[in-house]
Amino acid sequence: MNFDPTEIFTVFMVLFAVIDIVGNIPIIIDLRKKAGHIQSEKAAIIAGVILIAFLFLGKSILNLIGIDVNSFAVAGAFILFFIALEMILGITLYKDEETNPITASVFPLAFPLIAGPGSLTTLLSLRAEFSIENIIVAVLLNVLVIYLVLKTSRRIERLIGQNGINIIRKVFGVILLAIAVKLFADNIKILFA
Repeated sequence: MNFDPTEIFTVFMVLFAVIDIVGNIPIIIDLRKKAGHIQSEKAAIIAGVILIAFLFLGKSILNLIGIDVNSFAVAGAFILFFIALEMILGITLYKDEETNPITASVFPLAFPLIAGPGSLTTLLSLRAEFSIENIIVAVLLNVLVIYLVLKTSRRIERLIGQNGINIIRKVFGVILLAIAVKLFADNIKILFA
């Protein structure tokens, strides 16, 4: 086991920015209104299981279809880049708005809002650079934060207001953009080496 606090923090911040649970508070509030109730524990646990399962099975799935992790990391860098643009510019390139009141805790909250294409791609991209145990710890810390945010979303919205949420989204968007550029640069060198 090679636990590295710096790696854990870096991976945590990347996943936190990609999942953007704080920036999704308005969507969570809207889901609560439509569905009547969201099971915070269920949503957080299911999202965590999806993320960790993909962390282990994603590479095998890629190998099955003949794609290496570095190529996937470059593709992931593009996805992170576009997610960052959405966050910084306040635009929506793609968002699935379909809501089923009965299963709102699982779909669309746990998947694809929390454990969506961006976070799954990011996990495989991170796996190319960081050790697996540090990624697992960072995922579990993010699941804890997701649970806390889901449980207290109404209070958070009242406390920081819409302007505060917008500022947080933009700050994490810039961080995510820088990470996307680094991820792209590191993996593109390996592909063309």
